[in-house]
Amino acid sequence: MTPWLINRTVASPNWDERAAPVSMVVLHYTGMLTGDEALERLCDPEAKVSAHYMIDEGGMVTSLVPESKRAWHAGKSYWRGITDVNSASVGIELVNPGHEFGYRPFPEEQIDALLPLLADIIERHDIPRANVVGHSDIAPSRKQDPGELFDWPRLEQLGLALPTPKARMALFYDNPGAFYLALERFGYDITDGRAALRAFQRRWRPGVIDGELDGEVAAILFELLLERDTGHAR
Repeated sequence: MTPWLINRTVASPNWDERAAPVSMVVLHYTGMLTGDEALERLCDPEAKVSAHYMIDEGGMVTSLVPESKRAWHAGKSYWRGITDVNSASVGIELVNPGHEFGYRPFPEEQIDALLPLLADIIERHDIPRANVVGHSDIAPSRKQDPGELFDWPRLEQLGLALPTPKARMALFYDNPGAFYLALERFGYDITDGRAALRAFQRRWRPGVIDGELDGEVAAILFELLLERDTGHAR
């Protein structure tokens, strides 16, 4: 880790050894009323949760768990065949009250602090942009974070996340099952199909998150798969 990216270290006891190399970054919101409450919980042995980093709304970056260790941020989750996401990922918590306590936009100072940290992690671990994901992507039936207000477009502009493709035409499936199989092929757990669809919408079409399959959503997924299959998306 580049030291200048870190403002302080507050060691969390909640970690164990990795069982896989780092190939992902998972972005979260803290979902608590204050950053102090979130930090206390992330360091509480009884809570059994942690992350590698926490960034407060003013842009302070706190290191909690060394990247060489397995932090406990993902819970039961799945992405592109990976079931032990904690072992394979670096977890970053963004202080935000979340949907339960007054969800609000992420301040510019917070995103400004995230960007160089994320870029550094991606470069050091050679992480594909497709593996920079939100908690809702890897646990769609349980989580909504970092949510529809997170500034994915800014990450995309800097090459830190897959760009959102334009739906060039509406695409309709005769059988909705075909869409869910395509969604699974892209990387999502489709055990709860509607939850997976909402997670996809939250990331790729946040203007409408209703869990309903429509031509625009299907077209976006088609473009994402096309980009990947033609070698233009990593």
